[in-house]
Amino acid sequence: MNRFKYCLASVLFLFGAVVMAQEEADVKEEREPGHYNQSKFKQLYEEFSTPNTYRSASGAPGPDYYQQQADYVMDIHLDDKNAKISGEETITYHNNSPDDLEYLWVQLDQNVRAKDSKSPLRDGNGVNIAYTADNFAQTYISEPFDGGFNIESVTDDSGKPLSYTINQTMMRINIPQPLKSGEKISFSIKWWYNIPDHTVNRARSGYEYFPEDGNRAYVIAQFFPRMAVYSDVEGWQNHQFWGSGEFALPFGNYDVSITVPADHILDATGELQNRDEVFSKEMMKRYKQAKKSYDKPVLIVTQEEAEAAEKGFATDTKTWKFKATNVRDYAFATSRKFIWDMQAVKIGSKDVMAVSLYPKEGNPLWEEQSTKAVAQTLKTYSKHTFDYPYHKAISVHAKNQGMEYPMICWNYGRPNEDGTYSDRVKYGMISVIIHEVGHNFFPMIVNSDERQWGWMDEGLDTFMQYLAEQEFGKNNPDVIAPNEKYPSRRGEAAKIVPYMAGDQSYISPIMSNPENVYQLGPNAYGKPATALNILRETVMGEELFDHAFKTYAQRWMFKHPTPEDFFRTMEDASAVDLDWYWRGWFYTTDYVDIGVKGVKKYYVSNKPTKEMEKYMADRNLTEADLPPLVYLAEEDSEDFSPELKGKSPTETSQNLKEFMMDNMTEAERAQVKEPKYFYEITFDKPGGIPMPLIVEYTYADGTTENVTYPPEIWRKNDAEVKRVMATEKELVGIVVDPKLETADIDTTNNAWPKKEEKSDFDKFKENIKGDK
Repeated sequence: MNRFKYCLASVLFLFGAVVMAQEEADVKEEREPGHYNQSKFKQLYEEFSTPNTYRSASGAPGPDYYQQQADYVMDIHLDDKNAKISGEETITYHNNSPDDLEYLWVQLDQNVRAKDSKSPLRDGNGVNIAYTADNFAQTYISEPFDGGFNIESVTDDSGKPLSYTINQTMMRINIPQPLKSGEKISFSIKWWYNIPDHTVNRARSGYEYFPEDGNRAYVIAQFFPRMAVYSDVEGWQNHQFWGSGEFALPFGNYDVSITVPADHILDATGELQNRDEVFSKEMMKRYKQAKKSYDKPVLIVTQEEAEAAEKGFATDTKTWKFKATNVRDYAFATSRKFIWDMQAVKIGSKDVMAVSLYPKEGNPLWEEQSTKAVAQTLKTYSKHTFDYPYHKAISVHAKNQGMEYPMICWNYGRPNEDGTYSDRVKYGMISVIIHEVGHNFFPMIVNSDERQWGWMDEGLDTFMQYLAEQEFGKNNPDVIAPNEKYPSRRGEAAKIVPYMAGDQSYISPIMSNPENVYQLGPNAYGKPATALNILRETVMGEELFDHAFKTYAQRWMFKHPTPEDFFRTMEDASAVDLDWYWRGWFYTTDYVDIGVKGVKKYYVSNKPTKEMEKYMADRNLTEADLPPLVYLAEEDSEDFSPELKGKSPTETSQNLKEFMMDNMTEAERAQVKEPKYFYEITFDKPGGIPMPLIVEYTYADGTTENVTYPPEIWRKNDAEVKRVMATEKELVGIVVDPKLETADIDTTNNAWPKKEEKSDFDKFKENIKGDK
């Protein structure tokens, strides 16, 4: 009996090897020359930088990891009458790198709005078929706005002038001698610039003018010369600011005094140091109430008070003083129009203040939803990353804005003049608040290089935004009915399909610089967010993904990660090889398309098939030379006999029956469930991205079975794979990706039998009939 088993195994191994060789030959014929070895499952060693003592192979900071520090002391003055801002700052720069620095680079981002800026010249253009009047005037008639920095002086710590060179949005400080490793240097800059109207050309910072009452609301950022990043990855990150690629900044401590009209309400990055001086007694009373209010916001400044202040136009000033520790940037908002509310949020063992600033034009929507959205963001993001470390998070209302800074952000969403608003406006506002507040985590704390890798902050944040939106919907039945789902704009697999199925001429890999892509929204926000959502829900599973994602966030909080640090950490913390996933989703513009190519039905037979007879003839073998074999006859072939239908394998194969009688006890035979139906199913993959093969099988009795084959099923054949189903029930239907989990761009090939798709003409006729 042992000899029988050995012979059977040998023949089956030999026969299997022949079949495998034939399959590989078929694959080679289908592929273009040189393409066969370019497997998506090839490791990313060639694309990744070599691990070193600064950044380890695990994705964690290495033992020699370092980062620079830049501390600022600033005195800022806002001229509301002339819409001008001026300041004096002293920067203390700490060289923690092992290198001696010959010069320092400072960013002058407002120079993107200088009269001689190259930014407007970087893109080609043509004549539009029509222009709005304001757009035409702005493009062809108006003088360009002069919003660049005016540098009045750069001096050392003794007040002596320092040489400097300005190249567009970068300024090189020509220090008299190299700044050695471990040393620090202090220098001062005096500057001013004209504040732009941010509603024109979507400026990230500026004011909105309200002609009805003659006031401005200011949201001020990128307003001071800021140190560039120096790191182990590329030395100085001194890429020019063109407008799309955002910011790279070192961490530091800030001591900031901001002088504004005395009737302004102001909030900013950092802890307010002189609250007793700038708050009225009533405001202090309300602030103390807000610190104990965990269920709803407390109004610090009411709408009635803000409307009264709009009429004042104070000529005297007030100085607000702030200190911020370990932040990478600074921003503030100020206006006499602002309503102000606050609510305490319990994060871990401490309280964080969720804060909103908005003019009356934002109500009633902002009073109802803004601070609620801030609170939900802090809770969801903290759960998936780390406890929010700062003492507050501020949402500021600003027309058409969506921008983020440490502890403060600008957000859009304005009701109609009569106070009504649509669901679109409501959900748009809630979503942008979640997104911009969420940026506190990525990149304000997990401090990636936005100028080079836009997806590392926007994509990760949009992914987290999706999770927070869904939790917001569950926790706020007054906004979302219990049986409904929050209408997230991005995150779900199906919503990225139109982009991935689009014209390849206008699609770039996620791993592209933001300045070099046509569709920045889908590229840096939507596609990476969807990729991470699919990774969490379909590829890795929530438990493995959540642990790995939190590991990444906690490893790199208050540090400067690269894409490779993220990719490596996700694998390191999960034991899931994801190189194939990063390669397909992040390094290419390939898309997902997996379908059912064909199904063959077989029955067990005792008679050799024509293919087996040829196999034996080619080798001068007879049945007597081989151990007893079991054969599968295809229903649509000449090997098939109708009497095979409906019978069990032991009824149609004497060899199988004898084998079971000789090798199994009566009790074991009684437990056997003999499959009557055998199907060879061919799945194909026209798309370039391998994904788990998710299949729903439907049987004649109405039952279904769901099987998920791992993505590695495509590792040896990137074009098609076959699976054999052996079942007691007749198979009547197959659907690939039944829940639309993989962003498959073409579902017309996902079903067997193939579903008939109505033509556009038939759909048109049905619509005509329906309208009658």
